[in-house]
Amino acid sequence: MSTTKQLIIDVASRLICVHGYNNTSLDDILRESGVGKGNFYHYFKSKEALAFAIIDQVIVKFSEKVLEPVFSSHELSSLEKVERFLDRVVASQRRNGCVGGCLIGNLAMELSDVHEGFRQRLAEVFCLWQERIEEALVQAKIQGSVSDRADPRRLAHFLVASLEGAILLTKVTKEISVMEQCAKELTHHLDLYRSSAAVPA
Repeated sequence: MSTTKQLIIDVASRLICVHGYNNTSLDDILRESGVGKGNFYHYFKSKEALAFAIIDQVIVKFSEKVLEPVFSSHELSSLEKVERFLDRVVASQRRNGCVGGCLIGNLAMELSDVHEGFRQRLAEVFCLWQERIEEALVQAKIQGSVSDRADPRRLAHFLVASLEGAILLTKVTKEISVMEQCAKELTHHLDLYRSSAAVPA
């Protein structure tokens, strides 16, 4: 990817994360990036096309930097992968200073009811997130570290929904303790399904 194209995506991502898609104009993006209209339209046919490129980049980065390092690890047990993932989400919010929240979550709230194309693409992100957690929980169940009472699909859905809600509340309150407490409670919830054989003596 060219430097200019990446610059446009990075600047637009930052602006949209803080101000929203509809409140971020093309002029805002051009001014902040220092890129002219001619260069912009060389890479993107429209602001909408730019938004899809941003979503695609978020999917790739989230997978490469968060999902894969955790869920492809050979050093962690399946249940530990889920717990490590929770830790990474908390760490991300801490690094961001509770500002911006989750770009995908922000776009989902703003655009899902008004743009079907965006809604479908954004839904894929949450499905990817949920699928990796579900796969880990299925393996944990097979390995015997999670009891037969657990339903991996429902549990994964609950974890994703809870984390997104916590990210939103953290953004509103500007208190990382909100995120930390939610992750702690989710870990306790996972403990409810931990098999007796997996509980440390």
